[in-house]
Amino acid sequence: MSTTGEGDVARFKRQAAERAVEAIQPGMVVGLGSGSTAAFVVHRLAALRAEGMLMDVVGVPTSVGTEALARASGVPLTTLEEHPVVDLTLDGADEVDSALRLIKGGGGALLREKIVAQASRRVLIVVDAGKLSPRLGTRWPVPVEVLPFGWRSQALFLEGLGARITPRQGPDGALYRTDQGNFILDCAFGPIERPEQLASRLEARAGIVAHGLFIGLTSELVVAGPSGVEFRRPS
Repeated sequence: MSTTGEGDVARFKRQAAERAVEAIQPGMVVGLGSGSTAAFVVHRLAALRAEGMLMDVVGVPTSVGTEALARASGVPLTTLEEHPVVDLTLDGADEVDSALRLIKGGGGALLREKIVAQASRRVLIVVDAGKLSPRLGTRWPVPVEVLPFGWRSQALFLEGLGARITPRQGPDGALYRTDQGNFILDCAFGPIERPEQLASRLEARAGIVAHGLFIGLTSELVVAGPSGVEFRRPS
């Protein structure tokens, strides 16, 4: 029986990212996601620019880390203040179901990622086949970004919804801070029967800044695995 190792996963991510970059057209404003898959997007875009292509494309980074990578790679950047409508966003995901609903935020950039996705005409999500799931929450907790003020009350609220809470920690053992200075509570709900209903309850709670359920935002999924690269649209 064959197994998929870390090297294979990285190769699949790169293959999917490079295919997704083919959707970028000259003159576009492109949302640049965060995480390892999005890094492949930035590297590919930089390589094309080095060949003299897509020179008038500008990126909107979804995290401080992506901004630093893009600048180091020579990819020109802009902001949503300068370009409030994004033509195309390329980003990854932690878990994807058959309706192309997502769990995102494993890298901590869920708020900016969602802002950019909602500002985009088209969102391509780039994943390896291991991110596909029969039901959201089966393989990944839902990250919930909360204000530091009163965060323990948010934890109690989330536990009341059935979540097992793990406050995210940084490498130093302190509570992890997002680019906005907020905390993240990783919420293990188990397989989520009604993601839309859960999303609505989270959005109605004061003190919850963002959650990692991305519903109705994916225009197309680019997934790579042992059988190659496949494109999927919402059913």
